[in-house]
Amino acid sequence: MPRNVLLIVIDQFRADCLDGALAGALDLPNLRAFQKSGVTFRRHYTVTTPCGPSRASLLTGLYAMNHRSIRNGTPLAEHHPTIGTEFRKAGYEPLLYGYTDASPDPRVRHPNDPDLKTYEGVAQGFAEIVRMRQESAGPWRGYLKAKGYALPADFFDMFRGVPRDGRNEPEITDPALYRAEDSDTAFLTDRALEDLSSREGTPWFALLTYIRPHPPMVAPEPYNTLYAPDAMPAPDCPLPPDAQMDMHPFFRAFHAEPSNKHLFIGFDGDHAKLTDRQIAELRAVYFGLATEVDAHIGRVLAWLEESGQADDTLVVITADHGEMLGDHYLWGKNAPYEGALNIPLVIRDPSRRAAAGTVVEAFTESVDIAPTLLDWIGQPVPPGWNGRSLLPFLEGETPTHWRGHMFAEIDIGDPVGPTRFERVFGVPAEAANYAILSDGTHKYVHFNGGIAPLLFDVRHGAEGEDLAGGLKHMAELLHYSRLMLDHRMTHAHQSHARLMITDDGIRP
Repeated sequence: MPRNVLLIVIDQFRADCLDGALAGALDLPNLRAFQKSGVTFRRHYTVTTPCGPSRASLLTGLYAMNHRSIRNGTPLAEHHPTIGTEFRKAGYEPLLYGYTDASPDPRVRHPNDPDLKTYEGVAQGFAEIVRMRQESAGPWRGYLKAKGYALPADFFDMFRGVPRDGRNEPEITDPALYRAEDSDTAFLTDRALEDLSSREGTPWFALLTYIRPHPPMVAPEPYNTLYAPDAMPAPDCPLPPDAQMDMHPFFRAFHAEPSNKHLFIGFDGDHAKLTDRQIAELRAVYFGLATEVDAHIGRVLAWLEESGQADDTLVVITADHGEMLGDHYLWGKNAPYEGALNIPLVIRDPSRRAAAGTVVEAFTESVDIAPTLLDWIGQPVPPGWNGRSLLPFLEGETPTHWRGHMFAEIDIGDPVGPTRFERVFGVPAEAANYAILSDGTHKYVHFNGGIAPLLFDVRHGAEGEDLAGGLKHMAELLHYSRLMLDHRMTHAHQSHARLMITDDGIRP
C-alpha cells in the first residue's frame, strides 16, 4: 500500500543540465544516480512561466488559460482545487518545505490581510512547515543572525558577493557572505529532514522546493569557483546579435528597457552590455548553484534509504521552469525557447521497478504531475484537470490518445503599468501574451494583438531562423495555428462542462 510521496521542485533549472547539451560540463552525481533508479521524461515541459504561474499549473493540473494566475501576483482563485486540497481528502497533511508562490484570492480575504501584500503566498491545502520564500526568507535570515553573521538591512544585499583581493566591489564569482553549511539550500534541507524525521511511521506527502539555482547569481564557497568560466560552454546563439534582434519585435522589446536586475546584485538590467567574461561567470555560478542543490538532494535521498522509507516513497524530481542563460541573447524564463520551457522530470516508484533507468520520449507537461501523484495514492483526479497520470509510462506503456505535442503560454503584460512588450507591440495588457506549440518537428509561437508569429524547424535541435515570413511555409503555419486552436478548444476548462444534470441526478 503506497505510503509516502516526496515532490522535489528545483527553481529555474533547465533539462539539458541533466540530460542534453550542458550535461557534459555539469557535475550532478546524485540526480544522475537517481535517474538510474527512476524513469526520466526527456520531453517534459512547463506549460507557463514565470514562478507563480508555473507553480499554479503544477499544483492545480490546469493550463494557465484555465487557472488564470498568469503573473507573479495574479491571484489563484479559491475555487480551484490543488494537489494539497486533494491529498487532504485522502487523509494526508500536505507538508510544504519552501514556497508555492500562490497569490491568494482577494475575494475571501480582508483588504488588510498581509497575505494580499505579497505574491509569495501558500497554495490551498498546504501546511507551511518551513517558510523559505524568495523575497522573505525570515527563518533563514534569523538563523544567520543567530550564527553571528552581520546582515545588511536590504534583503537582496544578502546576495551581494564579498569582494576578494582587496577590491571594493564584488565580481560575479566572489563568494556569498554565508558559508556553504549555512546557505539557503543547506538550511532548507536541514529543517526539512529534521521535521520529516519526526513523521516516520505516519504516511506523509511533502513538497520540498529549492530556490537555487534561481538568481541572484551568487554562491558560497566552494561552489562559487567550482566551475572555471573559461571552461563554460558558450550560449546557444545561432544568429548574430543584429539578426536575432531584427527577427521579431519580441527581441527588440526584450532589450528595449533594463530588466531582470536581480540576475546578480549590481546588475543594471542591460543584457546587451554583458561581456563574454560576465556571461561565462554567470553560467559558472549557475552551474555551481545547481551542483549545490544536487548535493543536498543527495542528502534527502540518502535519508530515505537510511530511515528505511525508500521502498515506501514515491519520489518525483522536477523544476518549475528553466533559465535562458544567455541563449539567443536572453536571460530569465519568459522566452519561447527550450532553455526556458524544457525542464527535468524523473520519477522513482518503488512499486514499479521494471522500467528503472529508462527514458520516455513522449511529450509530458507540468500539469501531469498532480494527477500522477493522486493516481499513485488512489485518489480521484478533480474533474476538469488538464493533465493526465504518468503511471502507465512507469509500466512501460503509453496511454491511449496521448498528446503528440507540447503546449505553453506566457503572459508579458502588466495591469498595473505597461511593460516594455506592451509599449513596443502597441497592445494593452490583456493582449500582451503568446502561446507555444511544438511537435518535435516545428515550433510555432503565436502572439496576441496581431503581432506576427514565429516558426522554427526543430528537427535538428536548432531554434534559429524564423520561417514564418513569406509564402514558402504557409502550409506549416496554417497546420500549427489550427493545431493550437484545436488544443485550446479541447482543453478549455471542463470542471462543469463534463457534467449533466439529469432526472437521475448529476452524471457522469
